[in-house]
Amino acid sequence: MKFSNPKIPEGINTSPDHPLKEFAWLLGSVSLLIVIVISVLGFMAEFLATRIPFSYEMELAGRFADTNPDPSPTRDYLQEIADRLAAAQDLPGEMKITVHYADPEIANAFATLGGHIVIYRGLVEKMRSENALAMVVSHEIAHIKHRHPVVALGRGVTVGIALAALTGVSANIMADRVIGNAGTLTDIGFSRSQESEADATALAALVAVYGHANGSTDVFKTFMEINHSQPLNPPEFLSTHPNPENRIESIAQQIAGNGWQATGPLTPIPAAVIDSLNAD
Repeated sequence: MKFSNPKIPEGINTSPDHPLKEFAWLLGSVSLLIVIVISVLGFMAEFLATRIPFSYEMELAGRFADTNPDPSPTRDYLQEIADRLAAAQDLPGEMKITVHYADPEIANAFATLGGHIVIYRGLVEKMRSENALAMVVSHEIAHIKHRHPVVALGRGVTVGIALAALTGVSANIMADRVIGNAGTLTDIGFSRSQESEADATALAALVAVYGHANGSTDVFKTFMEINHSQPLNPPEFLSTHPNPENRIESIAQQIAGNGWQATGPLTPIPAAVIDSLNAD
């Protein structure tokens, strides 16, 4: 048996490519994988949002929203309406609705994280009945029921909150990272489909509480009249698609399709609330 000791060719254990080229390829592949994963999670934002514990959302919002609103006749009245409508919408037990009454004469209302709803004095003053006001409140509650605020904050925020909840990261830390300031909580816009979904849920609750749908479209009619006589920016409740005319038509179709009573007695806003508004 013969043994040989051939000379090993130069470079047999090295790649012909430059090390930096291999590193760049590896880094690019990892980056692409991360982008793909984040993109997939982003498209699953709504799916993820509905699975984020609402208690975690409340903790997150608690850093920016006043969880103990100052009592007043108007605030207490709005909270009482909200409690009845929330019961009619059959919200989960942990989903508590907290109403905040803001004094500025702005015709506006919005829902934000953690079950917080803000109703402005200007909107209350323009409502012709409790039924019309209740439709606004019910609409904002419906946004919270369907988890629209957390979805609307954006894919990145939703994914961040979901990952934080899954990994046990403190909501306070995540709040600083993905929200960063209180203004974000008041700057939430909803899509056309979300607005339509909220309208439908709100109307069903209104009928359940009052026994009829009268007053459900008054808020849209009121601001249509104002817009015709004096151009202004619409309130948040009306600012997103579909337009008021389409929403009125959609509500009428829902009333007819469900066989609900379209007419009925309108409940007046209590004199104590009117007096409180006039006194401010």
